[in-house]
Amino acid sequence: MSDSKKQAALDYHAKPIPGKLSIEVTKPTVTSKHLALAYSPGVAEPVREIAKDPENAYLYTGKGNLVAVISNGSAILGLGNLGPLASKPVMEGKGVLFKRFAGINAIDIEVDSESPQAFIDTVARIADTFGGINLEDIKAPECFEIEQALKERCSIPVFHDDQHGTAIVTAAGLLNALSIAGKHIEEARIVCLGAGSAAIACMKLLIACGARAENMTMLDSKGVIHSGRADLNPYKAMFATETEQRTLSDAIDGADVFLGLSGPNLLSAEQLKTMAATPVVFACSNPDPEIHPDVAHAARDDVIMATGRSDYPNQVNNVLGFPFIFRGALDVRASEINEDMKVAAVHALKDLAREPVTQDVLDAYEVESLEFGPGYIIPTPLDARLLDRVSSAVAQAAVDSGAATKPFPAHYPLKRIEDVYAS
Repeated sequence: MSDSKKQAALDYHAKPIPGKLSIEVTKPTVTSKHLALAYSPGVAEPVREIAKDPENAYLYTGKGNLVAVISNGSAILGLGNLGPLASKPVMEGKGVLFKRFAGINAIDIEVDSESPQAFIDTVARIADTFGGINLEDIKAPECFEIEQALKERCSIPVFHDDQHGTAIVTAAGLLNALSIAGKHIEEARIVCLGAGSAAIACMKLLIACGARAENMTMLDSKGVIHSGRADLNPYKAMFATETEQRTLSDAIDGADVFLGLSGPNLLSAEQLKTMAATPVVFACSNPDPEIHPDVAHAARDDVIMATGRSDYPNQVNNVLGFPFIFRGALDVRASEINEDMKVAAVHALKDLAREPVTQDVLDAYEVESLEFGPGYIIPTPLDARLLDRVSSAVAQAAVDSGAATKPFPAHYPLKRIEDVYAS
């Protein structure tokens, strides 16, 4: 990043007020009567009602529309383990996206914990404050242990977005790309370069969407994950296969799909040329992908390409998922975000990309047209229909799967966030 862009980024976060979030007051506070209702003595009445029935916290407080964005700073973006305080700008940014795209209030919490168990205990003890918990920027494999333990201990949705948000958006785009290529996910040979939290979550969700484990090859920094290796943690071991393949060049030959969640410039043009006809390449290392789009298109004019970058078509962007997934989960007071809800989000995103793009979206991106095809396989983050389509699909899946504790809201499809409280 150039010096001018670095300074612009710093100025954005620092001026005119440090940070990106503030707290707003939702009730009148003009008169002494207002203050007596807001605090003592009036506040005692909802206190008593919540003590009688904890569910009343959803009626008398903001719990039902409040998400905690929590990190220990052990895997901040692509910057590594820089500690919890350094993660705060990212967690604040996540809160901005929750509010901007789904009207959800979010508070960032950075936990300085000496162990995964200490982190788990800290988060579990404060969980009742919130309607949901978004875990973020926690390194693998600890993130798997932390998420699973918190899901077991908490009665509200716990969602590690680095895993599942990436997986949901990737799966939606991949299903569309394969359809354009005239292929079926059940038959596609998939190579995944990377074996961290996002990669493992992607592979698991792709299986839930129809991919076959025997058609998948995963690689880490040491090469192909195969059954002869003795250095695999339990999460990688789930994807170990009986194979003679040892390198990316071995695995990529004849593959239909390359999924990169690793590092820059790790897929060469020569390797891409050995893939099957109409290859699908998701090079999601950010900001520098596993293969640059210009290099990929120069090597193969039939490639369908996605990256994590906003300056190229088909951006795999988690903001397409997590605000609307939590919106749907909160609206039916779900106890978890389960596999059915994730798959519902995948298909909602997939289907939306196949619909005609609205003029508002075209105007926002200053383009004359966007049509379903190799250059448009995933909806854009500024498509206002995401709020209706993804949230309602997730809410319905929560109801159908038994995760919801409230019926499907009468106010769907959403027209505005205030409608959340209309029923």
